[in-house]
Amino acid sequence: MTLWLVLALMTAAAIFVVLWPLVRRKPAASGSDIAVYRDQLEEIERDRAAGLIAPTEAEAARVEVSRRLLAAADASDGVQPSPPSRSWVRQALTVAVLIVLPVGAGAVYLTLGSPMLPGEPLATRAVAERTPAAVLARIAQIETYLEQNPEDGKTWDALANVYMRLNRYDDAVKASRNALRLLGNSAERQSNLGIALTASANGMITAEAKEAFERAVALNPGDPAATYFIGLAAEQDGRREEAGRIWSELVARVSADAPIAQLLRRSLARVGVEAPAPPGPSAQDMEAAAGMDPQARSEMIQGMVTRLAERLKTEDNDVEGWLRLVRAYMVLGDRDKARDAATDARRALAGDADKLRRIDDLVKGLGLEG
Repeated sequence: MTLWLVLALMTAAAIFVVLWPLVRRKPAASGSDIAVYRDQLEEIERDRAAGLIAPTEAEAARVEVSRRLLAAADASDGVQPSPPSRSWVRQALTVAVLIVLPVGAGAVYLTLGSPMLPGEPLATRAVAERTPAAVLARIAQIETYLEQNPEDGKTWDALANVYMRLNRYDDAVKASRNALRLLGNSAERQSNLGIALTASANGMITAEAKEAFERAVALNPGDPAATYFIGLAAEQDGRREEAGRIWSELVARVSADAPIAQLLRRSLARVGVEAPAPPGPSAQDMEAAAGMDPQARSEMIQGMVTRLAERLKTEDNDVEGWLRLVRAYMVLGDRDKARDAATDARRALAGDADKLRRIDDLVKGLGLEG
C-alpha cells in the first residue's frame, strides 16, 4: 500500500509540473507597462517624422504597440486577455490530464497487467532472455497440458528438472512435490525436492530441505548429492567438524574424476579438513601401473582392487566404483573376474537406466560380451 501511495504522489507531482504553465494566469499589467507602450508610440512618431523609418514600417510598428497598449489597459482593469473559449479549452485539458488520464491508465493496467504478481528475480529474467523462444513456447504448452491433466506425475517430474535449469526454483519445488505425490517415494525425487527447496531459499538448507535429503539417504545411503547437502546443512549450522566428517566419507568413495569430487574437496578445504585419497585405482594409477614390471603392477593393483571390491559389497550403488573395478580386473588380465564384476554391477544397478547404460558401454568397449 505504501508503494502505491508513493507512486501516486510522484505521478501527481509530474502532472503538476507539466500543467502549471498551462493553467496559471498571466499577471495583470501595471501602470508602468502602459506608460512604456505610450512612450514607444511617441518614439515611433518621432522616428517617422525624422525620416529614420519608412512610413509603412512606422505604421506597422504603431499598430503592434497600440495592440499591446490596449491589452495592458484591459489587464489593468481586471479583464483577462485570453478569450473565454481558450480558457475553457485549457480548463478541460487540465481536467482530462489530471483525472481521466491516470484513471484510464490504471484501469488498463488492472485489466491487462498483474499488479499482485511478485517481482521476478534478475537471474530468472536473464535465463529466460537467453532461452530460445521455441523452448519457452514448449514449456508453456506443457504447463497448459498439466492444467488439464494434473495427475500426470511423469510430466511433473520432467518439468521440475526444466524449471531448475531455468532458475524457476519455486516452480521446481511445486513440480517436485507433485512428482513425489503422484509417482511415490524415491531417493532421487526426494533429493531433487531438497535441491529445489535449497535453491528457492538462496542456498540455505531449510528444515524441509534437510528432511528431504535425509529421506533420500535413508532410501539410498550412497546418494552423493543428498549426502553433500546434509554436510552443507551441518556447516551452515556451525557444525564444521561434522560437515568435514560427512564430506570426507563421501569423497573417499566417489571417483576422483567424478563431477562432485572437486566440489567436495573445495568444501573440505573451506572447513579446514584435508581430503583423503580416493579408494581403488584411479585412471592415473592405471597409467602408472602400466609402466611397472608385471609382478609389482599386479601387487599394487591387487591391493587396491581388493579394497574397492569389499566396499562395493555394501555401497553397491556406486557406478564409478563398479566401472573402476571392471577396468582394474582387465589390467590384471583376469577377464572372468571383470565379467563377473560387470554382472554384479548390472544386478546392483538394475533400477537405474543411466548407470546400466554406462556399465554396458564399458563391457562393449572392453569386449567382455558373450
